[in-house]
Amino acid sequence: MRENENIILDFEKTIVEIEEKINHLKSIANDDVDMSKEIKKLQKLLQTRSATVYKNLSPWQKAQIARHPERPHCLDYINELITDFVPLAGDRRFADDAAMIGGIGFFEGTPVVVIGQEKGKDLDSRIKYNFGMAKPEGYRKAQRLMTMAEQFKLPILTFVDTAGAYPGVDAEARGQAEAIATSIEKCLQTKAPIIATIIGEGGSGGAIAIAVADKVLMLEHAIYSVISPEGCASILWRSADKTKEATEALRLTAQDLKQFGIIDEIVAEPLGGAHRNKEQAIENLRLALQKLLPELMAQNYDKLKKQRTEKFMKIGTQFINSQETKKSNKR
Repeated sequence: MRENENIILDFEKTIVEIEEKINHLKSIANDDVDMSKEIKKLQKLLQTRSATVYKNLSPWQKAQIARHPERPHCLDYINELITDFVPLAGDRRFADDAAMIGGIGFFEGTPVVVIGQEKGKDLDSRIKYNFGMAKPEGYRKAQRLMTMAEQFKLPILTFVDTAGAYPGVDAEARGQAEAIATSIEKCLQTKAPIIATIIGEGGSGGAIAIAVADKVLMLEHAIYSVISPEGCASILWRSADKTKEATEALRLTAQDLKQFGIIDEIVAEPLGGAHRNKEQAIENLRLALQKLLPELMAQNYDKLKKQRTEKFMKIGTQFINSQETKKSNKR
């Protein structure tokens, strides 16, 4: 049994209790004891209760789901969506970064370059992948793969799932900020279609470094923000007790970000979240990519690059204008 198995979030407890009752009735049912009516009644209650809970989640509850250890991670998506995947290692400067997965393979028969962050599933794999927090060599590996994609005219698929870039002294000494900034620049300059998907937690520049794309997708219960709720609370309120308030203020849900034009499309999750039905969550993303990838590949790559730059410049301009409006209103 994995250490993460049977992790239950607070708001899921009533749902799990109903599921346990259903399983118990099924276990005692036999030819002499008919439990079908009771089971159907509970299944209907389960459906209603689940719909109510998961369709009315608060931002903090969505953050908990986005971070759930049983949620499918980068390698889960690669294993299911990418055939004949060949991992490519190293940044050709310092070392290979295990947190940043990269390689080539086929998506539905189309050769693609794949880049993503892997958090790991248990203690050993989390240590191996550094909890999904890449160091400079990880972002430089991503840049190398983007250059290769451009050279061979291959589309790029990225899977974003990180609390942020690794903040250690050794990473800073090797130019963490420069590596992230250059990775963002490389995303903008690459003459190849790029589709980024925030599959769990998109945290800070560590996420943005591989998420500047022609199309940015986001799973329904994923989160994407400039800082973690805990970090925001510690800075603004100097208290971890304000984490929920910080989550509300950050507007980090897929629904908020779609409204602001930061992301392009929300990928629906199965009822209960991706951690309760991994196969369906991955299939939903497959369908979204099947639709978008051919559309992007059919476009002129020079034009695609120009549109990508204009898209993100527009986001920056909108932010500056909103700040100027706030200042004017205060006067």
